[in-house]
Amino acid sequence: MKRTVLITGSGSGIGRDTAMALARRGHEVIATTHTAKEAETMNAAAGRDDLPLRSFRLDVTSADDRRLVLEHDIDVLINNAGTGESGSLAEIEVERVRRNFEVNVFGPLELTQLALRNMMRRESGAVIFISSLAGRVTMPFLGSYAMTKSALSSGVEALRRELSKVTRNVHIVLVEPGSYHTGFNQRNVARKYEWMGESSYFHPIIDRIRSDEERYFRLFEQRSTASIVRKIVRASEAKRPQRRYVAPWWQGAGVQLVRMFGR
Repeated sequence: MKRTVLITGSGSGIGRDTAMALARRGHEVIATTHTAKEAETMNAAAGRDDLPLRSFRLDVTSADDRRLVLEHDIDVLINNAGTGESGSLAEIEVERVRRNFEVNVFGPLELTQLALRNMMRRESGAVIFISSLAGRVTMPFLGSYAMTKSALSSGVEALRRELSKVTRNVHIVLVEPGSYHTGFNQRNVARKYEWMGESSYFHPIIDRIRSDEERYFRLFEQRSTASIVRKIVRASEAKRPQRRYVAPWWQGAGVQLVRMFGR
């Protein structure tokens, strides 16, 4: 069934690849981006391939931008927009953490509340939240980002259970990607080096921290987003989607094992 899908944060990475995949499958895709330049690039790509996709800038932290969702009768909202902060929680400026929550948690929640107005009235629709396996098991110095994803995942579960008491046809879905090579991880971990200077508790071991991060991502980052895009497309198209989707499967299984042993 052809659906109208609005996805945030589609200017790059998983969001861009998902938007293009859904459009290629014939869905009407509203691919919102963080910048106007990204929107221009998406519109140009859709025009070249004659895809049913249109793009415009939507900042999830802007109340005016969020209200744009009311102008579209969407079947599926994909809350994909997100940002990261890194650095020791012992030192990071709380304003950085607060900004991380504004983008990753509060903005998507407020956007969802608007989108649900029509979905609940129609008694149909789905809201898909892109969280992260980092919300279940985190790395040192990625505490801010992990906190936002843990909060988001918990909120999604609560929202799903709440709505299940009054509707069986509006679905709340959680998607937890593992580590993918989109450039997001590298931008995230690099942010702490903007401020963790000589006064940092960790300055004496900063080279070791950097080396450990580079080794981790070389080992675990998936080079292609195909596995997670397939899961998001499946969730978008399903009449009754699963509550949770995880990819790649082996990273999800690894997280389960780590948690079983109390890490």
